[in-house]
Amino acid sequence: MLEAGEANTVNEATQKVGISRSAFYKYKDSIRPFQDMAQGRIINFQLLLKDEPGVLSVILNDFASHGANILTINQSIPGGGIAIVHIGAETSQLGASLEEFLQQLGLERGVVRCEVLAG
Repeated sequence: MLEAGEANTVNEATQKVGISRSAFYKYKDSIRPFQDMAQGRIINFQLLLKDEPGVLSVILNDFASHGANILTINQSIPGGGIAIVHIGAETSQLGASLEEFLQQLGLERGVVRCEVLAG
């Protein structure tokens, strides 16, 4: 609220959201917008991919071309023509916003769904 100009003082902002000033000062450095947290952090992605040759390869190339460093990959055995893939990646060098990157992944052939599980 302070950054957006919705409140002029800490006291005004804390009253509007119903927290104490001491709670604000205690936690103010620990709370960040999701997009801020996503930069320079390890993000866990979950993708639902069609069980077709080359689909995972295209996704992994997207991670590499966008500057994401893949740390872990865990894929389930496909069932019903769909595999669940979890990818842990370090995103400090991501060449796009996390939202743009997710959108790009979602447009790839064979991607049923792509989302962030944790970051």
